[in-house]
Amino acid sequence: MRKAPFPLLATGALIATLTLGGCGGSDRWCEHDATDTRVDDSYCEKNTPGYEWEYDDGKSKKKSKTKSKH
Repeated sequence: MRKAPFPLLATGALIATLTLGGCGGSDRWCEHDATDTRVDDSYCEKNTPGYEWEYDDGKSKKKSKTKSKH
């Protein structure tokens, strides 16, 4: 079987890295745990109790309605 050329492998690795790495976008923020209020990142960076990092998972927060069978 023929080996894939280096540029093809390098391009594939670059695409995988960007896809898995989130393209450098801001996909996390710091929230007060009890109120889910966004706060300055310094609270989470200092590991202040009651504050945690929240991550954007790309999913909608709205619940979808399911059809019930009667």
